[in-house]
Amino acid sequence: MPKSFKVKTLDEMKGEEGGQGASLTSNTSTFFVTLSILVTEMCERLTYYSISAGLILFCTSKLDIGQANATTINQVFGGFVYIIPIIGGFLADSYLGRFKTIWISSLIYIVGVFLLPAAAIEYKNWNWAELSVTGRTALFGTALVCVALGTGGIKANVGPFGAEQIESLGKDAIQTFFNWFYWVINVGALIAYAGVAYIQQEVSFAWGFFVPLVSMVLALSVFVAVKSRYVRTRPKGSILTTGFSICAQGSRREDVGSSGKKKMLSSAKRSHGGDFEDHLVDGVVSVIKVIPFCFLVIMYWAVYSQMSNTFFAQSERMDVSMGGGVNVPAAALNVFNTVAIIIMIPIVDRLIYPCFNKMGKPLTYLKRIGIGFIFATLSMIVAGIVEISRKEYLDRANPLVQNLGGQNFNASTMSVFVQIPQFALVGASEIFTSITTLEFAYNQAPVAMQGLLTGLFLAASGIGNWVSTAILAIVESATEGDPWWADEINDCKMENLMFLLAGLMALDFIIFCIVAHFYTYQDPAKFEKTDEVPVSEKSDTDGSPSNDAPPSYYNTFNNQHTHDAVKPSDGTTPF
Repeated sequence: MPKSFKVKTLDEMKGEEGGQGASLTSNTSTFFVTLSILVTEMCERLTYYSISAGLILFCTSKLDIGQANATTINQVFGGFVYIIPIIGGFLADSYLGRFKTIWISSLIYIVGVFLLPAAAIEYKNWNWAELSVTGRTALFGTALVCVALGTGGIKANVGPFGAEQIESLGKDAIQTFFNWFYWVINVGALIAYAGVAYIQQEVSFAWGFFVPLVSMVLALSVFVAVKSRYVRTRPKGSILTTGFSICAQGSRREDVGSSGKKKMLSSAKRSHGGDFEDHLVDGVVSVIKVIPFCFLVIMYWAVYSQMSNTFFAQSERMDVSMGGGVNVPAAALNVFNTVAIIIMIPIVDRLIYPCFNKMGKPLTYLKRIGIGFIFATLSMIVAGIVEISRKEYLDRANPLVQNLGGQNFNASTMSVFVQIPQFALVGASEIFTSITTLEFAYNQAPVAMQGLLTGLFLAASGIGNWVSTAILAIVESATEGDPWWADEINDCKMENLMFLLAGLMALDFIIFCIVAHFYTYQDPAKFEKTDEVPVSEKSDTDGSPSNDAPPSYYNTFNNQHTHDAVKPSDGTTPF
């Protein structure tokens, strides 16, 4: 856990804020609810990465699916996992609230992880009739659908829900929460890739898929254990309907209340003769201005997805032996991605960011995202160089024949550990890009649209998987005579594919820099009513604190911290 933060008493806050106050949890309660959310996220991510780590190998070794098609299934699944958060965020913001959405999604998730071992069990060992390949495929497909629905509902909400618990502590606390939130994600991934992937490859998929079932049950148990202590904001109805109405009115009405240059959708404001409160319009405008960055991170996620696709295919055809008959799971190279993140997050959070702040040159949200783009580009260049060397080793000596998950691969004598730099570079990119997009979405959206905007950034990850699928399909078709991508990568020039992805990532970075140069950071205080309303002491039926009124107190408190790191004294906002 990060260092503890002092929660001021209601009387102290009343004195500081001119009589305004809020019902805040105690230090102990804040610690336990934050820890609960972090543990829940760690277990859920352990579950998800345990599934994705073995997905391709299970398809090729147990379901008789080719490498290229198995890769497509993996990417389509990954795409839906990150598209569904749009729906999860919308339902939480508008109707169910974040707690109920996470709870219901977890139940659906558990149904999916229950079906996974059922699809993998060797029933003949129990003297039962063996499942056909078609039957296993049907069970496995149904399980993936349930997992996608479950994780999609959780993913959009668990981060904002955690930040909501400590929102009153200011921007620095929220930034630290998201850093440690991402840290526990990678602890879960580390366990999945280092431990569960080994069980799947070297023991059995039945036991390898039983672990995520236990992990997900634990995640739900921990999450509901402290439900009475959570701070919750009640859903306010369909924010999308309001948003579309603001856009429609703001784009067709003449601005009768302003002079000079017209601002986006300003004619929809009541102060300009429109039908909507000014803070609602400001919130919608802020979300619209952020959306271009949702599109620009898609290519980043297309590159990121190579860890479980082209990087994985490369791992299968490299020497995975460690001596003494012990093999490294092909999926375990993802460990070096997660190790890089686990080591670097505390360094970045406690050393690098504070140093830049002290120098008066803070790393703004968009600068951090851009740095991540550079690391992602470098990772693909390194992967291409590794692929060239791998084939040189393959040509020099007879290939190794190694059995992974019951399937034989012709492998180079080059050690699989040569892949470490490309995985570590992706890990470094995540710290700057992935974490920051979550924080950026939370900070640049009104409370009622935080889940939705977070869902849009997560959807960019899903679309990135699909873009990667499209790129691979186009490349496979366009280079059929001299293939760059195929079921057997020993017979194609996959290094050219990796250099192509590096070039596309570099082009995306250039476009990103241009768009970021013209972006102005928004003040979250503008998204709430100017009349401050203390947070209600009233509780939900289960006894948990509830924010019935718009949590404008929190935003006002945060305002003194929010833009110190992103807004210069002259009011302009640099990239």
